[in-house]
Amino acid sequence: MEEYIVSARKYRPTSFDTVVGQQALTTTLKNAVKSGKLAHAYLFCGPRGVGKTTCARIFAKAINCLTPTADGEACEHCESCQAFKEQRSFNIFELDAASNNSVEHIKTLMEQTRIPPQVGKYKVFIIDEVHMLSTAAFNAFLKTLEEPPAHVIFILATTEKHKILPTILSRCQIYDFERMTVRNTIDHLKSVAQREGISYEEEALAVIAEKADGGMRDALSIFDQAASFCQGNITYQKVIEDLNVLDSENYFQIIDLSINNKVSDIMVLLNSIINKGFDAGLLIQGLAKHVRNVLMAKDQQTLPLLEVSDQQRQRYQEQAQKCETRMLYEALRLMNQCDINYRQSSNKRLLVELTLIEIAQITQPDEGPANGRKPRRLKSLFKQLMQQPQPKKAAPQVAAAEPVASTDSKTESTSLPQQPSHSDATGQPAKKPSPTPKLKSSISFSWNNLRSMGQKKSPVITTDNQSNDANKEEQHVFDQHELELEWISMCNRMPQNLSGIATRMKNMSPTILEFPAIEVVVDNQIAMEQMENIKGSIVNTLKLYLHNQDITLAMRVAEHQEQERILSRREQYELMEQENPSVAKLRELLDLQLA
Repeated sequence: MEEYIVSARKYRPTSFDTVVGQQALTTTLKNAVKSGKLAHAYLFCGPRGVGKTTCARIFAKAINCLTPTADGEACEHCESCQAFKEQRSFNIFELDAASNNSVEHIKTLMEQTRIPPQVGKYKVFIIDEVHMLSTAAFNAFLKTLEEPPAHVIFILATTEKHKILPTILSRCQIYDFERMTVRNTIDHLKSVAQREGISYEEEALAVIAEKADGGMRDALSIFDQAASFCQGNITYQKVIEDLNVLDSENYFQIIDLSINNKVSDIMVLLNSIINKGFDAGLLIQGLAKHVRNVLMAKDQQTLPLLEVSDQQRQRYQEQAQKCETRMLYEALRLMNQCDINYRQSSNKRLLVELTLIEIAQITQPDEGPANGRKPRRLKSLFKQLMQQPQPKKAAPQVAAAEPVASTDSKTESTSLPQQPSHSDATGQPAKKPSPTPKLKSSISFSWNNLRSMGQKKSPVITTDNQSNDANKEEQHVFDQHELELEWISMCNRMPQNLSGIATRMKNMSPTILEFPAIEVVVDNQIAMEQMENIKGSIVNTLKLYLHNQDITLAMRVAEHQEQERILSRREQYELMEQENPSVAKLRELLDLQLA
C-alpha cells in the first residue's frame, strides 16, 4: 500500500509560480534573484499557513542554483537543486526558534556562519518562529545580523511581528504576506481535487475556504478531512455535517421572514437551530456577516467584496433586491449591539430572541404616535382581537396636583374621580354606566391618564410661585408623628443638587410649637443659610402633604447647650450598660472585650 501524504505536504509549492495568493511578493523575490541584488537579512511575516516558510525555502534554493532560469526560478537540475530536493544540502540550514531559543543555540549558529559554502554561492539560514527567541538571544544575534559574512543570508519567519525587537526589524527587509482570499483558496482546492480524482460541489469548497480563515494549510487539512468523510464526493450537505457548520440557508430564511414580519416563524427556527447544538451567539455573528454580504450585493461597486462562490453571490443579489437599505443598516446595528452585550448577559437566549424580534419589526408599520411623539418600545406582536371603547372623560372635581409616589414615603391611598350624576346638555338624564369590576375601572383609568400624569408630575419640592388654590380650604389637624414622617419623606424626594442639605435636614427634628406653627433647630449658620434659600419651597411642600394651608415655619440656630455631642463607640457602649445592666452581664459571661 502506497504511503499516504497529506495534501498540505504533497502539494506544497516548489517554485515561485506555484505559490498561491502572493504574486507581488514572489515577483519581488524573483527580480532580486535575477538582478543579483540580494540583502543580507529578510523577514517574512504574516498569518499562519500562507507560505512564509515555503517561500523561504524556494528563495534559498533559487539563490544557490547554479543555472537559474531567466525569470529568477531555480533550474531543479543542478547539483545544488538536487541536494536541496534530497535534503542533503549543506548550504541551507533551518532552525526552529521555538525550541532553540537560548543564547547557546545562537552562538552555535554564529560559529557555522564562519565556514564558507562548498557548493553554491551562499549559506542561507532560515530561522522559523523567530519571535520565540529570548531577549538575550536577540541581543547576541544583533551584531552578526547587522554585519554577517559576505556568503551568509538570513531569512527570518514569524507570525507575530510585534514581538520582535525594533533593532532586529531595522536590520531586515520586511515582506508582509497576505491572507488567502476565499476565491484563491477555492481555485487551489479545485486543482487539488482534480489531481486526486475527487468530485466536488463549489459551495462545499467555499465552506472549507471560509472555515480555513485565510490559511491555505488549514484549507488543505480540512479538505482532506472532508474527502475522508465524503468518500471521494465532496457535497455541501456532507461538508456542513462533518464540520458542524450552520447551514447558510438558515440566514436566508431569517432575513426573508424578517421582511414579512413573521416573528413566530423566526422564533421556531431559532429554537430548532439551538436544539441542534449551535450557539446563539455564533448565530448572531453569522447572521451579521450574512446581512453585510446582502448589503454589499446591493451595489455593483461593492459586489467584488463578496468572498463567496458564484452560486452564493447570485443568491445574495436576489435577496438584496427584496431588502431596503435602511433595514439592513438597522439590522447590523442591532446585531452589533447584541454581540457586544452577549458575554455580559445572564440570559443569552432571551437577548438573541429580543434582537431577532426587533430585526423582524424594522419593516413593520409604526403604531400611531401619542401626542406627536414616537413611542420608544417594541411594536405589538399580535393584533388586538377586540377594541374596547374608551371611557368618557370625567368632569374635574378637584384641581389639586397628585403627589408623586416615593419609595421612602409611606403608601398613600388615592381615589379615582367620580362620574357626574347630573343630566347632560340635552336635558336627558345621563345613562347609568353598567356595573363593572372595580379593578377593570382602575386599570382603564390608569392607562388613559398615564401620559397626562407623566407630563403633569407634581414637583418633589414645590416652588414659591406654585398655586395651591385647590387646598386653600384644607385645615387638617396633624400631630408630631405625621410632621416627622412628612419631613423625612420630603428630604428623600429632594433633587440631586440639594442632596447635601437634604442629608443634614434628615438629622433635624421639627416640632410643633403652637399649632400649626413649626420650629426647626439648625445645627450651624451654614446650614441655616442653605435652608433659608429654600424655605418657601419647604413650607409649600409641608402645606401640600400635611393638608393645612396655615402652616408657618420658624428656623433658628441651636444654642451651645442644645448641640448634641457625638459619642464614641466606647461611650455608646457605656451608655447602653447604664440603660440596660443585662448587657454588662452578657459581656462578662462571654468574656468579651471592647476593641
